Amino acid sequence: MAFEIVHLTADSAELAVWLGRAEGVHRVLRPQLGAGYEAAMRRVLADGAQMALLHEAGVVRALAVFRAYRNTWNGYRFYVDDLVTDETRRSAGYGGALLRWCEALAQAWGCTAFTLESGVQRGAAHRFYFREGMTIEAFSFVKALTG
Repeated sequence: MAFEIVHLTADSAELAVWLGRAEGVHRVLRPQLGAGYEAAMRRVLADGAQMALLHEAGVVRALAVFRAYRNTWNGYRFYVDDLVTDETRRSAGYGGALLRWCEALAQAWGCTAFTLESGVQRGAAHRFYFREGMTIEAFSFVKALTG
């Protein structure tokens, strides 16, 4: 079956419908989003992120959350927050297709770097990114802040 990719922004007309369809796949990667998935994603999108959903006949198979911004290291950077494929559909080409779609969008936007971070425990994802021509250029350091 052929797939399609839907590009969503904070003001997309069918955002609620697509978020409802994407939630199960997205929670595989981000279970910490809690019970209010739609509200959480609306906040992320309102802050400038966008979302791409790869689907077959309305069934989400993979998704990406991304944004573009300028920084001192990469210039105009296309940053992928999340890239995840339905666990039951891995190795079917969906992740690669969505990654290439994101790369094409980054080029169309004039970005000078295509970047993402991946948790150290995600070995299979790292192998995928290496196969897709990505390299490790930096470490990401995190310190949790309390309010």
